[in-house]
Amino acid sequence: MSRNRRAGVLLHPTSLPGVCGIGTLGRHLRAFLEFLSHSGFSLWQVLPLTPPAAGNSPYSAYSAFAGNHLLIDLEQLVADGDLPADRLHGVDFPKDRVDFERLIPWKEALLREAAESFFANAAQERQAEFRQFCDRTYWLHDYALFRALKRHYRERPWTRWPVDIARRKPEALECAFQRLGPEINSEKYRQWQFFRQWEQVRGWASELNIKIVGDLPIFVAHDSADVWCNREQFLLDGRGKPLVVAGVPPDYFSDTGQLWGNPLYDWQVMEERGFDWWIARIRQMIALFDLVRIDHFRGFAAAWQVQAKECTAKNGCWAPGPGSRFFEAVQNAIGGLPFIAEDLGVITPDVEALREQFKLPGMKILQFAFDSDAQNPYLPHNHDQDAVVYTGTHDNDTTSGWLASVSSDVRQRIGTYLGKEGAATTEDLIRMALMSVADTAIIPLQDLFALSTEARMNRPGVALGNWEWRFGSELPASGGLSAITAQLGLYGRLNNS
Repeated sequence: MSRNRRAGVLLHPTSLPGVCGIGTLGRHLRAFLEFLSHSGFSLWQVLPLTPPAAGNSPYSAYSAFAGNHLLIDLEQLVADGDLPADRLHGVDFPKDRVDFERLIPWKEALLREAAESFFANAAQERQAEFRQFCDRTYWLHDYALFRALKRHYRERPWTRWPVDIARRKPEALECAFQRLGPEINSEKYRQWQFFRQWEQVRGWASELNIKIVGDLPIFVAHDSADVWCNREQFLLDGRGKPLVVAGVPPDYFSDTGQLWGNPLYDWQVMEERGFDWWIARIRQMIALFDLVRIDHFRGFAAAWQVQAKECTAKNGCWAPGPGSRFFEAVQNAIGGLPFIAEDLGVITPDVEALREQFKLPGMKILQFAFDSDAQNPYLPHNHDQDAVVYTGTHDNDTTSGWLASVSSDVRQRIGTYLGKEGAATTEDLIRMALMSVADTAIIPLQDLFALSTEARMNRPGVALGNWEWRFGSELPASGGLSAITAQLGLYGRLNNS
């Protein structure tokens, strides 16, 4: 039986280089995709592309359906005629990180200006395209209204809005729509631009035979359009505040666990509705991506539930999820299940059984492989063919940073495992991932270039300073990395497009 061995790179588009303060869906992304193709990779994995809320985290979004407007390529808006070219001149943002505090007001002002220009001046053909997008995007109006209300009420959470608005009384919503019409249309314009630009990105990737792996967080933010519009499907009190919140117990990353704060689903209500909200969400994901990583997959078996009044995640308990009933409903609705299950952390037999029942590949992290004995499931000789192996993920230190932090014994153990003299290097772990029996290998871009801890994307349990890293240099002008290309060929993972 032939095998589909492949390899890819993990890089969130905010981390791309560029001149406007943040990576976008523009020409630098095209150059990155060409770099992947020339190097021989066939996969690109991203973090969630939804609009970030608390702490600028892509895992805490104002909507599970909307796109992150900060990723919109402003140069394309200039080309469209919605912005004058000189509005992009004279900007002075850091090249190696996203300065969200300065970037957000600057970029949102330009997007608002572009929307005003579009509605005042755009040709009828473009206006018609916009209206068609609005007509077929069923979640768009509620999201745009939510964002306009957030601004109107000075970014306060929806539970602190007037009661009739918070509870979505039809007459109150109609009054808000009449009062905030221009702001609502501006939000719709941003979403139209995001999704038309993303469609162009999909076209570039397809031309280069690169498949895109999306990321689906299991939970949503409380202060989001999702919860505001679907209160009955979450475990909330009469005022709309969470009764219990999600997190994880003490683990590798934190002695007190991680208190995420997301409201938990009322799975009984969701099941009675045929999981319709979830199925709509997954339909959108598979329309945007070729594969989807389900973050915190174990939450479908059981989720760590913490009383909302707690300050840490230590005093929680496991609350059962919908299990196989959920995936059967999704499978019946959409057909196949193009998922990767993030099965890290506290994984119990019921979680493994659920993943195996639906034949979903799990994840193997090499940075977790060398802290015990030969039975460690993350060691390459214990990998399954139907798995995805990573050197590390967005939650880990870069491999170079990790190697610098572990003991010399661990570094030596890795070298011994590979049969080489001396301490291990980032290149060694990349080679280990590529030679693994697992059919799919994903390498963070930081590891391809052996970047240090300063290039880390996220520190779980730390509220501030995450998600800012950018690759400050242009990608190699030659188009690829010859040493990596040779290894991809050696281990049967080369994209032969």
